[in-house]
Amino acid sequence: MSKGNLNEFEAALKRAADNFKKKDLDQTVKLISNLDADGITAASIMIATLERLNLSYSITILHQLKDENAKELAEEYYENYIFCDLGSGQLNAINNYFKNKKVLILDHHEVQGTPAENISHINPHDFGFDGSTEISAAGVCFFFSRAVNQKNADLAHLAVIGAIGDVQEKNGFNGLNKIIIDTAVEQGKIRIEKGLKLFGLQTRLLHKLLEYSSDLQIPGVTGSESSAVQFLKSLGIAPIENKRWKTYNDLSAQEKKKLAAAIVMKRQTAGIKKPDDIFTNVYILEGEEPGPFKDAKEFSTLLNSCGRMDNACLGIGACLGDKKQRKKAVHSLRAYKRKIMDSMIWYNEHSAKKKSDRIIKGSNYVIINAKENVMATMIGTIASIISKNNVMDDNIFIMSMARNPDDTTKVSLRVTGRPDDVDLKAMVSELVQRVGGEAGGHQQAAGAIIDTSVEDKFIEEAKKLFENKF
Repeated sequence: MSKGNLNEFEAALKRAADNFKKKDLDQTVKLISNLDADGITAASIMIATLERLNLSYSITILHQLKDENAKELAEEYYENYIFCDLGSGQLNAINNYFKNKKVLILDHHEVQGTPAENISHINPHDFGFDGSTEISAAGVCFFFSRAVNQKNADLAHLAVIGAIGDVQEKNGFNGLNKIIIDTAVEQGKIRIEKGLKLFGLQTRLLHKLLEYSSDLQIPGVTGSESSAVQFLKSLGIAPIENKRWKTYNDLSAQEKKKLAAAIVMKRQTAGIKKPDDIFTNVYILEGEEPGPFKDAKEFSTLLNSCGRMDNACLGIGACLGDKKQRKKAVHSLRAYKRKIMDSMIWYNEHSAKKKSDRIIKGSNYVIINAKENVMATMIGTIASIISKNNVMDDNIFIMSMARNPDDTTKVSLRVTGRPDDVDLKAMVSELVQRVGGEAGGHQQAAGAIIDTSVEDKFIEEAKKLFENKF
């Protein structure tokens, strides 16, 4: 049960919204947001809100709001700034550089510092809500947008996609996210169904869906394309029809039941605990054709790919229904998948070596120092994939690193098994205190930006920290 104060949160939103609506229509608003799925949906909600108010805007998407970014943004000619999914952790910099500006911050990260008088700061943590589990930045933007005009309740589905992208969906939502999903359903934007715990129900070929079933282990099938094909044939389900590979949606209701029953049987025979735990909530976006925009989880992945490939504008266009931008966003997703494959090939090659300065393994950690071999925007994705591949034991820390063009290094931290008693954000913050840099993220997924010159020192401190856990 949430400990947050909804009345106080909504009262603060109303004050901020009333103040915002007083803006001069001739003034362009500068909008700054993050490049991940949550940041893109947050920006999309705010763009829709600004357009409905007939306010012009300019947008900048950032990987992280560093001190020099804040300084450069403040030197631009705009008087009104909105920060989405950024700002709460950089209040000191914003206070320092934006003294003569009007600033609105809509964020869900932990608050560091106190906002100056010229800054309207809305963050769920200030009202007792957990920003890592109960609401994402897109959710904060949605609540603000609805406070501006109740008609903006029709944007709730975008906040749901943002929360899913921020890994806040745990077979359901709680806290403020529960209000948002209920609103999206009431608005006729989302339908909730029960479906197999398989990513790609809308887009992947059926045999590939089973091959890549890492979230739902199917013994003897997961990880093998040929085994997946044979498994389907053994059930009397033809994987090919009219010279075309089938998708899950091509199956009849009876075939879907037969497939589910066979998966349970496979798991039961192998002695897996809770073998029938194969279903989860599937969030279907009403009115969308089958494809990457139909399933909210797949939509969030597409948005993430746009941001990581420096195509966040395509993600925003996709959120706002632009058909041309959506087509380009799908191409961006394909390019993103190719980059992931290349990055994983690099990781597997180095991981297989007996000795490698790029892959450092300990009793409870794997440290990947990709340097320039993996894009910095991709390194968190690689860490997530490795942490979920079911090859490693639980409670293994996966720390990945890759270099930015500006002599800094992006660090991402994940842990296998998702233990509840481990706070990755706190661990990264501790490392940053020891070595320097800027930390960010949440309990289950955290990261940092450090100077490239201190990479080796950061790695040594990380080893010490990991070895003292568990």
